[in-house]
Amino acid sequence: MKHLLATAALMLLAAPAFADATPEQIAAIDAKLAEMQCEVDPDNIEVEDDGGFDLDDVICADGQYDVVMDADLNVTEKRKE
Repeated sequence: MKHLLATAALMLLAAPAFADATPEQIAAIDAKLAEMQCEVDPDNIEVEDDGGFDLDDVICADGQYDVVMDADLNVTEKRKE
C-alpha cells in the first residue's frame, strides 16, 4: 500500500502544472480572438490555476503575441513577441 501511495504522489508531482482546455473553451477563445483579428493553435492554450488562460504564439493581423485572458475571456495582458 505504501508503494502505491508513493507512486501516486510521484505521478502527481510529475504532472504538468496546467490543464488542457476543453473543446468548448477552445471554441470560445477562438471566437474572442477572431474579434481581435487573431488566431492561436489549440496546443498553445494553457488553463491557469485561476481559471484563466495563457496563450502562446497568438498570430494577429499586426504581429505575434503572448496573450493572457481571465476566466471570462477578458484580455488582461498582451505582449508582442
